[in-house]
Amino acid sequence: MELNVTMWQAYYTPTTLEQALDLLAEHGPAARLVAGGTDLLLEIERGRRRPRVIVDITRIPGLDSIRLGDDGLLHLGPLVTHNQVVAARLCRERAFPLVQACWQVGSPQIRNRGTIVGNLVTASPANDTITPFWAMDGQLTLRSRRGERRLSAAEFFRDVRATALADDELVVDLALRPLGANQRGVFLKFGLRAAQAISVINVAVVLTFAGETPGGVVQAARITLGSVAPTILRAVEAEQALIGQPLSDQTMRLAAERAAAAARPISDLRASADYRRHLVNVFTRRALEQLRAGVERSGFPERPVMLWGTSDGRFPVWSADRLPPDGAGMQVHLSDGEQVIATTVNGRPYQVRGANGKTLLRLLREDIGLTGTKEGCAEGECGACTVLLDGIAVMSCLVPAPRAHGSQIVTIEGLATPAGLHPVQQAFIDQGAVQCGYCTPGFIMSAASLLEEQPTPGRTEIMQALTGNLCRCTGYYSIISAIEQAAASRSTR
Repeated sequence: MELNVTMWQAYYTPTTLEQALDLLAEHGPAARLVAGGTDLLLEIERGRRRPRVIVDITRIPGLDSIRLGDDGLLHLGPLVTHNQVVAARLCRERAFPLVQACWQVGSPQIRNRGTIVGNLVTASPANDTITPFWAMDGQLTLRSRRGERRLSAAEFFRDVRATALADDELVVDLALRPLGANQRGVFLKFGLRAAQAISVINVAVVLTFAGETPGGVVQAARITLGSVAPTILRAVEAEQALIGQPLSDQTMRLAAERAAAAARPISDLRASADYRRHLVNVFTRRALEQLRAGVERSGFPERPVMLWGTSDGRFPVWSADRLPPDGAGMQVHLSDGEQVIATTVNGRPYQVRGANGKTLLRLLREDIGLTGTKEGCAEGECGACTVLLDGIAVMSCLVPAPRAHGSQIVTIEGLATPAGLHPVQQAFIDQGAVQCGYCTPGFIMSAASLLEEQPTPGRTEIMQALTGNLCRCTGYYSIISAIEQAAASRSTR
């Protein structure tokens, strides 16, 4: 049964930062910003938020930059996604704890849409990127029509899902202190499964050594803990146990014990408070041991799977030389109006009316009639709704339908050509990789994107690509074999 649910009344797509700030000033608490939308759409679906107005900033140019500023700080724009951080050499060299955290957020599809700013602003104490951001002296620049201000992490985060961000403000910049030659940092997380897991606890440690060799005398230390208090917690007494000391077993043991003592966890369905304290002790010591040995980067993939296909992982923006389809400077879609969503799906143009208050998944299924894209969970957990948005794999259940305006979309129906099935589709048949078949379209879309990005992936890369796709018939072995066959068939052409 298809539901007729309107998720908002008006959806604005500004093309300048000034337009976005004007909209926030005009609508105040009735408006919500969207960039990735991976948190916001869930909150709307679950009735936790009822915004009348959505302000989509993803078409504004210049907001996805990653740069080292003249002030010596590493700056990230508000549209920088988790996967863009993972891919950026500057981040991997100078902000490795943040890279590790980003790599462990959700799945490739989630990391392609979800932004660092969005993860911070949601302000859940279990959100992975807040912990390294705090450990690296992170600062946020907030802007409104009233002016601009810069806040430290301690000033910005106030309580569970509560921040200092006012209704009319937009985070326009993140600034972190990059790691120097004599610094090492690491982020570790414990979840209940290998991927798509909320942190039971997480730990970020940044140490400054007397020399450039890890394991020497510690000059300065930052230890931050996630999912053990209403906000991210800085373990100051644990830091003090390290300063002026070499990383001996005794010193690391004392610091880990003090970190556990600083934690103020609660018991919930994921873990008891006592177990969380134990985990803080274990993971703090594990982080220190890795830094002492200089092995914190060991095991991190040389070629992380992004599911970007042949794109650079950046969604197209609108500017003076690239306007939306009707040439307007800002798109407005009213949920009860007749505004058209002009989009291209599988190479065919569509003019869709009446979908302005829906998700992209519902637009594809209800309005265009492409039912190959499945709704399995509507929460970004199962991957059955995976499609390619401007060449990048996303969960269509977490993309607002108006975001399709002016975009190129590929669904499972668009993979085959007049010459035959896509190699992945054929391999799924040959390997018997289809059981109930419900999850199959999502798996095939993820696999097709992987092979465009990495034509000869190993089994590790294949498994990384599929972390956002769940098979409830436990058909993973055949699915992996099918992707290996498809890669081999493409390489022999």
